[in-house]
This record gives sequence, C-alpha cells and structure tokens, in this order.
Amino acid sequence: MTDELNRLVDNWVRPEIRALSPYHVQPAQGMIKLDAMENPYSWPDALRQAWVELLRSVDVNRYPDPTARVLSERLSEVMGVPDGMRVMLGNGSDELIQMIALSLAGPSRAVLSVDPGFVMYRMIATFCGMRYVGVPLDADSFGLDLQAVLQAMDEQQPAVVFLAYPNNPTGNLFDAGAVEAVIRAAPGLVVVDEAYAPFTDASFMQRLGEFDNLVVMRTVSKMGLAGLRLGLLAGRAAWIDQFDKVRLPYNINVLTQASAEFALRHKAVLDDQTRLIRQERVRVTQALSAIGGVRVYPSEANFILVRTPPGVAPAWFEALRERRVLIKCLDGAHPLLRDCLRPTVGTPAENDALTEALREIAVRA
Repeated sequence: MTDELNRLVDNWVRPEIRALSPYHVQPAQGMIKLDAMENPYSWPDALRQAWVELLRSVDVNRYPDPTARVLSERLSEVMGVPDGMRVMLGNGSDELIQMIALSLAGPSRAVLSVDPGFVMYRMIATFCGMRYVGVPLDADSFGLDLQAVLQAMDEQQPAVVFLAYPNNPTGNLFDAGAVEAVIRAAPGLVVVDEAYAPFTDASFMQRLGEFDNLVVMRTVSKMGLAGLRLGLLAGRAAWIDQFDKVRLPYNINVLTQASAEFALRHKAVLDDQTRLIRQERVRVTQALSAIGGVRVYPSEANFILVRTPPGVAPAWFEALRERRVLIKCLDGAHPLLRDCLRPTVGTPAENDALTEALREIAVRA
C-alpha cells in the first residue's frame, strides 16, 4: 500500500478493528478433515436426488419469505421450542450473536463469557464496540467457576452473558445448577448457546418459560447442515421482537429455506448420523486415552479435547498434516489450552486414521 493509502486506512478504520486478526480457516483440500466440528456424513443418494428435484422448483428470481415462516415452524417443532416462545433465524449462529450485540450495545456496555470459549463472542463484541469480559474456567477441569462469574457480573454489569452448553472448544458440559445460578444473578440477558445439542441430552430449551432473561440459541450445522448456514434463537417475544429490528431483510435465502425445511422433514436420517457420531466419540475417546502421555477430556460435543505431553502439540499437529489428517491445534489460543489439540469425531475410517497416526507419532516422540 502507498503511504497515503496507509494513512487513510489508519485514520478511518477503528483501532480495535485494525488490531484484530481475521477468523482463520485452514485449507483442507485432499485432507481427512477433522478440524471444524462438521458432520462427516453426506446424504443417501435417494435423499439427495429428491432434494435436487425440489430445488428445480425454487424460483431464485424472487426474494425469499422475509420471516421464513414455514422453516421457522418446522425448526420450532424439531427443536422442541416451548409454546408461547418466539423464534428468529440467522445466517448461522454468528449472525444471531451479532444481532444480539448490536441491539444491546452502548457506551461502556460489556459482553461477558468464559475463557476459553467460543471466539466469536469476543470478536463480535469488538465489532459492535462493546467491552469483552472473559472469566477463566477452572484450570484443571474447564468447569465453570461460578463464584468468579458471579463476581465478574456484579462488578462489570454485563448487558449479555454468553454460555456455550456444551462449551466450545473444551467440549464439556457445565453444571446445570451453576448455569441456572448465572441466569438468576445476571443483570441482563443470558444466551445459552446449544450449538452442540445433538450430541448431549442436556438442554435449557424447555426451561425458557422459567426466566425473563434467558434465550436459547441453536444451529443446524452440527446436525449435518453446516453448508446451509442457519441458526435459531428462541425466547420470549419481548426480546426476540427487539432483536428482529436489527435483522437485515431477507437474511435467510430461498435455497437455504427450501433445503433446510426439506432436510428437517427427513430428520431421522440426520438422527441416525448423530447416533453414529456419539458412538464413535466413545470409541475415539478410549483409543486416544490409551496413548501414553495424553490426557483426554470428557466431551458432550462432536469433538474431543486432547492435551499432549508438554511442548509437542504443534509438532504433533504438523505430523498429522503430513499424514493428510487435519485437526485443530489450540496450543497458543489461550493459556489454559497450552499443549492442546482438538480433533472432530469423523467416520470410523477417518477416526481410525487419526488414532493410528497419533499412536505412531507418540511412539516416535
């Protein structure tokens, strides 16, 4: 860039935005892709063909239904949204987080969450000009430090608290009583982010009516529909109606609406895939736990957090890449994640490739 262009950018782009790094997605072509918490299974051929036939009838020259009414009703039914609660859809959970932050932003207002946690809570808080307050998890178990969260809420008075349930990137499920205590003590809104709901039996969805300040967020990405970019926010109309004011028009495109509604009519296929992933999670956890020097953390998600022996996580990550197995290296992402790797649970063959490669790497270390 020229000096003049640099001056213009530095003068007009907010300093906190210039200081950010963009969200990084690893190149994955030709790899066994176990880095992004995706469902590894595609649709059966017959289902794929029926979907293609449906898309032939979709008119892309017209704007989509602005409220995605049919899809919203289907999602409410599938995800067990209680009667009397309102829903709003977003272009993935990220857009929903952004709509919440935009609605609640103000001078010196704060977003509070736990660290390590979902990186987009911090990033979107910054986008929206809000302070981010990260409360460290327990250093050994990654459990919720309830007293620390309660103290931080009392001191910082956050406009919104985000709690991923199960947590990303650690995979553990916070104590339900502790989460309830946070909801009851929070001065503002609490968002329970249930992105990994298909892989656990725990949920706050049915408890929406108990609290005035609770909303629950879901996504279809982990169900096997990550390419559609579709998230759902459920809660009392008083909240949802306000957030809907900052939703951009036609944010759920016509192909996503048609495809998601079609897929949810065949949810049994997705449920079968989810059962396979949950079964494989147990098997992979056992296999990884048998590798000497490795600590495997309990997971209620479709990924597993692994702590390697000290100092070798980056080398193990690169050794896996050389074997065409791509996972996520979390070493350096947060002090509590030192020496940590995070593989997604894949197909049995993909999981075998991962565990066999890690066993070989560990023996040679």
